[in-house]
Amino acid sequence: MNYRILLFYKYIDFPEPAKFVDEHLQFCKANDILGRVWVSHEGINATVSGTIENIEKYKAEIRKYPQFADIWFKEDEHNEHAFNKIHVRLKKEIVNASFGEVDLSQTARRLKPEELNQFYENGKDFVIVDARNSYESVIGKFKNAVAPKMETFRDWTKVVEELEEHKDKTIVTYCTGGIRCEKASAYLVQKGFKDVYQMDGGIWNYIKQYQNKYWEGSVFIFDERRIVTPNTLEEIKHIGECYYCGKPTSYYINCHNQNCDKLLLTCDECKTANDYCCSDECRNAPNRRKRYHG
Repeated sequence: MNYRILLFYKYIDFPEPAKFVDEHLQFCKANDILGRVWVSHEGINATVSGTIENIEKYKAEIRKYPQFADIWFKEDEHNEHAFNKIHVRLKKEIVNASFGEVDLSQTARRLKPEELNQFYENGKDFVIVDARNSYESVIGKFKNAVAPKMETFRDWTKVVEELEEHKDKTIVTYCTGGIRCEKASAYLVQKGFKDVYQMDGGIWNYIKQYQNKYWEGSVFIFDERRIVTPNTLEEIKHIGECYYCGKPTSYYINCHNQNCDKLLLTCDECKTANDYCCSDECRNAPNRRKRYHG
């Protein structure tokens, strides 16, 4: 485990983001940092990997900027790079939302993992809502969570309309690392919801502290690992269902017909038996990826 993966973000008023992008890309290339770093006037959002030594250099480089001095690096151990390339890009938003103006100074209170446990254990009347896309929530979610059908985070405005009946209840939002639920919770506050929380540090922070508790299934992540499975109890280890047979699983593949490329949730046996394809038509298609093992 000589590599580290960093997940981090920060919403700030960030001057001269284009200048930062150019300088940061050169730093990453010079120090073998791979991953993706999105930068805009509203802040930074990144997941990167590197050796322990290079990741320490990277953290020091980020913290050179006064506005990032207190940034929270969420860190995982790994045995190799989790990415194949480095992308440092200037964006309109650090996570695509298109909500219009959202006052992030009015974001919801942060709920720590142990406080969420208390909500469950003390029988508190609350609604916990997943702010991620459906392909993420189908393989993992908090116990009794509302997992709305969302193709992208831009669908959150419709979700808030659907949550209108819970406007006077306690609402807890969560996402992978915190970036989406920070904006999602601020939007709820802006729309008049009375008692809103965001999961502090997201799912990542919770599963680092608690296994086999109130998180059920796996976590979809945006690097080459694709998923992390934190639990060991079989009944909550996998909650997704195989596209072919319905068996519990968390593993995704893309249909090997490149003209289809459908994202499929599948068990090991079925992906092989079905030649990594979603249908007979795709299995016989000419534009198929080469088979690989594993």
